[in-house]
Amino acid sequence: MAKYTPMMEQYLKIKAVYQDCFLFFRLGDFYEMFFDDAIAASRELEITLTSRDGGDKERIPMCGIPYHSSENYIKTLVEKGYKVAICEQVEDPKQAKGVVKREVVQLITPGTVMEGGMLDEKENNYLASITDFSEQIFVITYTDLSTGETSIAMIENGWGAVLSELFNRPVKEIVISPELPEHYQLELQERLQVTLSFQNETEITDEFHYLIADLPEQKLVTAFGRMLNYIQATQKRSLDHLKPAQKIELHQFMSLDMYSKRNLELTETILRKGKQGSLLWVIDQTVTAMGARKLKKWLERPLLNRRSIEQRYKVVDGFIEQFFERENLREQLKAIYDLERLSGRVAFGNVNARDLIQLKHSLDKIPAVIQLLTEFTSEHVRELSDGIDPLTNLYDLLDNSLVEEPPLTIKEGGIIKDGFHGQLDDYRDASRNGKQWIAELEQKEKQETNIKSLKIGYNRVFGYYIEVTKANLHLLPEGKYERKQTLTNAERYITPELKEKESLILEAEEKSVELEYDLFVELREQVKAFIPQLQQLADKISEIDVLQGFATVSEANDYTRPSLNDNRSVSVFKGRHPVVEQVMKDGSFVPNDVVMNEDSDILLITGPNMSGKSTYMRQVALTAIMAQIGCFVPCEQAELPVFDQIFTRIGAADDLVSGQSTFMVEMLEAKHAITNATDKSLILLDEIGRGTSTYDGMALAQAIIEYIHEHVHAKTLFSTHYHELTSLDESLAKLKNVHVRAEEYQGNVVFLHQIQDGAADESYGIHVAKLAELPEELIERATKILAQFEGTQTKHTQTAGNQQIVEGNKTEEQQQADQQLSLFVTETSDKKATSKNEDKLVCELQKLNLMEMTPMEAMNQLYKLQKKASRN
Repeated sequence: MAKYTPMMEQYLKIKAVYQDCFLFFRLGDFYEMFFDDAIAASRELEITLTSRDGGDKERIPMCGIPYHSSENYIKTLVEKGYKVAICEQVEDPKQAKGVVKREVVQLITPGTVMEGGMLDEKENNYLASITDFSEQIFVITYTDLSTGETSIAMIENGWGAVLSELFNRPVKEIVISPELPEHYQLELQERLQVTLSFQNETEITDEFHYLIADLPEQKLVTAFGRMLNYIQATQKRSLDHLKPAQKIELHQFMSLDMYSKRNLELTETILRKGKQGSLLWVIDQTVTAMGARKLKKWLERPLLNRRSIEQRYKVVDGFIEQFFERENLREQLKAIYDLERLSGRVAFGNVNARDLIQLKHSLDKIPAVIQLLTEFTSEHVRELSDGIDPLTNLYDLLDNSLVEEPPLTIKEGGIIKDGFHGQLDDYRDASRNGKQWIAELEQKEKQETNIKSLKIGYNRVFGYYIEVTKANLHLLPEGKYERKQTLTNAERYITPELKEKESLILEAEEKSVELEYDLFVELREQVKAFIPQLQQLADKISEIDVLQGFATVSEANDYTRPSLNDNRSVSVFKGRHPVVEQVMKDGSFVPNDVVMNEDSDILLITGPNMSGKSTYMRQVALTAIMAQIGCFVPCEQAELPVFDQIFTRIGAADDLVSGQSTFMVEMLEAKHAITNATDKSLILLDEIGRGTSTYDGMALAQAIIEYIHEHVHAKTLFSTHYHELTSLDESLAKLKNVHVRAEEYQGNVVFLHQIQDGAADESYGIHVAKLAELPEELIERATKILAQFEGTQTKHTQTAGNQQIVEGNKTEEQQQADQQLSLFVTETSDKKATSKNEDKLVCELQKLNLMEMTPMEAMNQLYKLQKKASRN
């Protein structure tokens, strides 16, 4: 066993308890890390790795960071998914007997971050927990420690629903039982990219029972206990700002699974992984951090209650009607601090005087906000002012106690106003008068000694002193001055009178600073009592901010108030894609109608690539989501049902995490949609079946359409390149064909991006290749090949008759068997064999869906056919 120094043994003992964390071990003015922590931290933080003697023969790896600048280093580690245990000295080193006592005072993890610099002000920072009660029943708890928000949801339809629910929120860390199956743990890490933590304890102590008072079921209480015990174990401080846990009634919100949220790019784009280019990027006109977070929550959970949705419309209408009043309101809201996160910092005890001054300035704006709301003619806007508490008592407390520009730290004094506390005023008076007395003493000594260069100074070692240059020492009277320090060119003295005043001045200053700190801590405790009212105020202000934001974006982008119906009819006239039209700033976006009445459940959309089919489909879903969060929508007129769920299969990216092919992902997402959708749902299916062979894909696409039509009855938009499917309108009463209009002009295709009734005539695949600027030689060759294909197909159709149909319907195995048999044909039947082989080549040509291929795929197929032909 290695023999270490007592300090290193202390480190190892603490580290053994926090093995999955970086242990920041306080040594003087630094946090030090040792052994593997030091090696990993030096790599992740890009700091120097060194070593030290720890008592063993070999030196110990070590690296360190200054404690006063640790926040940025901690932020870097936490953003990378690591945990950091802060180990402080908990006794005065001067009074320690042996090694200074140290303890971990806080565990900082991705889900428990509190410092403002580590948080995105416009996004919640959720810590989640999962408790499994069976293979089908799970309970998820959410807590944003920075705001105190706590909610809980019961999932009763399996693990897939758990993943979709978690995917809908910005979860940074998930607390689980160690017994949660490993394949579930692996999926959480790989699909959601979160940090996992473990907690077994689920019992809730009496002091926290108020947090579970509204939870109706024991399962929810047990699940919340796991979360609460983890927070207590990691934070080791007051949790007074936590709000009582609220059950999320999932049936009250539109269901958006993880595929739909990703494919529709509601809050971030697939490629950029950022807000820009998402729906949130377009509609976010909030001006407070609280409002931005609330908007994101509304967007993640659109409403199902028609009355609640229409109530939001009424408020938005009222805001739109009075532009100048709304702009004045926005200006007042801009000055309001993040009251939610401030409440958390007050409870945690890490709020400073500048934070409280910002709180005071925020409260100063509340009366003006209330007054502005009452000036609107809309009664629905005026009602927003009901119940807003301006917290006048808290404002007065802060205004009377704190100076307007306090220092950043709370242990240096200069925080509390004169006149707030009598004892503090006495100390300050003694300190100020004492310094005045020092200045007067200096003038007096200069006159009595006639030494103009004499001065009185101060340092921490000797206190106050009288300094005289050596050239003037002969002018000093004997017996009055006591030598204190000798310098090269001067001597420093003290007098009994000076020493007495020094004691009074320093005592007054020291006690003044101590008393100010105590008064600030007391003030902070008084503010803590206002946390519930501050949280209620934050909730009201954030709601006002989101609704005025809806009005602002609706007016700026010419959105229209939709009307909601109960008859499942969809009527959107001149609808636009809210994101694409903002990207196309030149106003060239082409609006389109969407009409799906009670007689049409399925729109079968055909048309060439790049013509706008996917954009059309997405804009229908985004319009529905915008309508159900209470925002106006991008169109001239809209009548919509309230959709309970939206399912999408758009895009063909492979699922690299699970190793599934594009086609498998396509089938799984299609299955998820058709097995969970109801007649109140919206389904978007884009190019289903393209991941397999032509006939397989066409058969599956038709079967899916028929199943939705006969069994699901959901409003469905289905885009396809299989033109054969357009005949389904003859057999399916509620299917309607529409296509994206395109026209040829001087040998080129012009995409008009207009949706019209009926099926598309052509796919224009070669024209799309030309738009993609493939080599001209390739384009010309593809055009000739296409002409040959079309000519051959026509000729063959005329001569082959039913026999060719039989050949064309043969399985791949049958065709391979035919080729193998042809090897044994005798020379006397060469002509017959050649004819038969030509038939087979024609059959294979007929099976090729050239319009669906990329130019390179087409060239590869032609090369294979050419090789077969040359063998003949």
